[in-house]
Amino acid sequence: MKEEVEKSIEGIRLLLQGHGGDVRLVSVDEATGKVEVELQGACNGCPHAAQTLKMGVEAKLMEDVSEVKEVVAV
Repeated sequence: MKEEVEKSIEGIRLLLQGHGGDVRLVSVDEATGKVEVELQGACNGCPHAAQTLKMGVEAKLMEDVSEVKEVVAV
């Protein structure tokens, strides 16, 4: 599962980097489906970061990797 998440995040990173941001995978809990990420660059502290996390990063990860149940920023 972690490899699938990493592959999906690489695609997401390209989009975020186009806006001055980035995302880094922190951890994947295969038992619960929880993925922890760190928003970086322009995404860190951005007023739209929560939307980016839920409607962008989480939605794409859940679409690409069926085992993902939740994505949280740390």
